[in-house]
Amino acid sequence: MPNRRARLEIVAPSASPEEAAAVVAAVERFLRDTAPPPAPVRPPPNPWVQAARREAVDRLPDANPWA
Repeated sequence: MPNRRARLEIVAPSASPEEAAAVVAAVERFLRDTAPPPAPVRPPPNPWVQAARREAVDRLPDANPWA
């Protein structure tokens, strides 16, 4: 799963390194606290349905489904 978080950086000449780090930490915490919940994990497909789909694919290999 790729990391989709933005890389935060403060570019302000008047801020001390401690102030910049505090601001970045606050923004990262805000993003973490307000992120949407992860999507639920799909249940595995029924083995009978998987077998039926495999059989249907190989049933008529030369058939034209658009005819």
